[in-house]
Amino acid sequence: MAEALTTPRPPAAGAGAIRSDEVLVLDFGGQYSQLIARRVRECGVFSELLPHTIDVEEIKRRSPRGLILSGGPASVYADGAPKLRVELLELGIPVLGICYGMQAMVLELGGRVEGASVGEFGRSQLHVREHGRLLAELPAEQSCWMSHRDTVYEPPPGFTALASSSESPVAALEDVDRALYGIQFHPEVVHTPYGSAVLTRFLEDICGCEMNWTAASVVEEQVARIREQVGDGRVICGLSGGVDSSVAALLVHRAVGDQLTCVFVDHGLMRKNEGEQVVAAFRDHYKVPLVAVDAEQRFLERLAGVTEPEQKRKIIGAEFIRTFEEQAAALGNPKYLVQGTLYSDVIESGGGHGAATIKSHHNVGGLPEDLEFELVEPLRMLFKDEVRQVGIELGLPERLVWRQPFPGPGLAIRIVGGEVTKDRLEILRDADYVLQDEIRSAGMYRELWQSFCVLPGDLRTVGVQGDERTYGYVVVIRAVTSDDAMTADWARLPYDLLERVASRMINEIPAVNRVVLDITSKPPGTIEWE
Repeated sequence: MAEALTTPRPPAAGAGAIRSDEVLVLDFGGQYSQLIARRVRECGVFSELLPHTIDVEEIKRRSPRGLILSGGPASVYADGAPKLRVELLELGIPVLGICYGMQAMVLELGGRVEGASVGEFGRSQLHVREHGRLLAELPAEQSCWMSHRDTVYEPPPGFTALASSSESPVAALEDVDRALYGIQFHPEVVHTPYGSAVLTRFLEDICGCEMNWTAASVVEEQVARIREQVGDGRVICGLSGGVDSSVAALLVHRAVGDQLTCVFVDHGLMRKNEGEQVVAAFRDHYKVPLVAVDAEQRFLERLAGVTEPEQKRKIIGAEFIRTFEEQAAALGNPKYLVQGTLYSDVIESGGGHGAATIKSHHNVGGLPEDLEFELVEPLRMLFKDEVRQVGIELGLPERLVWRQPFPGPGLAIRIVGGEVTKDRLEILRDADYVLQDEIRSAGMYRELWQSFCVLPGDLRTVGVQGDERTYGYVVVIRAVTSDDAMTADWARLPYDLLERVASRMINEIPAVNRVVLDITSKPPGTIEWE
């Protein structure tokens, strides 16, 4: 066992950021705030979401090329509504207010904002009266997405009103001399067709950003940062085979080579052939030092008789940590631990940006108190789609880069309401293999956020096969589409595909005699069953 010291502290907000030109998004609580930062990055400029209360001196220290003020759910006149500090508008850098951000700017500078009798929610038509600098070269009539009740009726002194909509007399405005801009609509959502053009105009023409934030620049910058942090220290990485841990491991290996050792704990709860694929990719192809631990038996022994899902999770998590610590001790207790923490994990876990905790992620808040390493988190400022791009840049095979999300407790939580046994795991593994094989053959794998099978553990049904009565397991097919897993819709798989899947499962897996389809969206359901 590794000696107990203290829980590792993650980097402060902003640490590990990819530093080229950057534009900061100040969050006033809007549902699209995170999406604004993503869209700015897609334009080729690094962006980070920060609370609107961030110290002005910290902004000055970071020297961003511009600020974006996000939307928010409150009325600017509501008690406790977030206030815009006027000093944020006096930093000498361009500022773009979006929705609430625009209203707060207008109110602070002496314009007129009032609650309208009719709100404006959803698709609207934007009428451009003057293109000015922000809307230059855009159509005079265009569709956009609105979400507001307060409305700007008069711009502040020095501002020019650029556009209106049916319920917004002033839907866009600018003060070029002070580099202050505002739009009532949301350019970050796909329902605003020219939204990316507006953001690009602000970033490139107004802020003067170089649009050079790419996967290649991420690799170069992170390799340098890892070398600076680690020096000649030894590093350990718990490799799961998922895209996050795989990309993090390859980045660290590129930076420090054989100072890194990856530990792959095969708990026997993975998909068919997955363990062998991980070992083949990292040990044989990438030549990354790898310790593969066959721990199936010890995990099955600990799970014997357990049916409650949360207890399964706790047992698997604790056993994984114990196994990992044993390997770390055998390696001489390396000082550094690689984790595939993503930016969305940090935000959703309330990681220092004033965000509410949506859920606790195993690689952010779930570390045991006595697990002691200094964290190396090269993906901490990246979203999932950016991680995939970095994986492609590093040469990860497509099958790894586009692997669908898979829960840490593995197939144990897909054997629902029943004990996890070796026989049931094999049935579920074989069923999942058939489903994935047919979905890939149909060219649908990358269209789906997740697709998998569920085995209701103690449920059997009567069937007839070969003129004989059978009493077999039921397999549930679950397939969903989603952008971020916060919401999900059940996937409309073609009937002929479903027929092939069901036929193969029943014919190839003797213990299965019935296949059903889950058509529940999230909400009200969740993606996983347990």
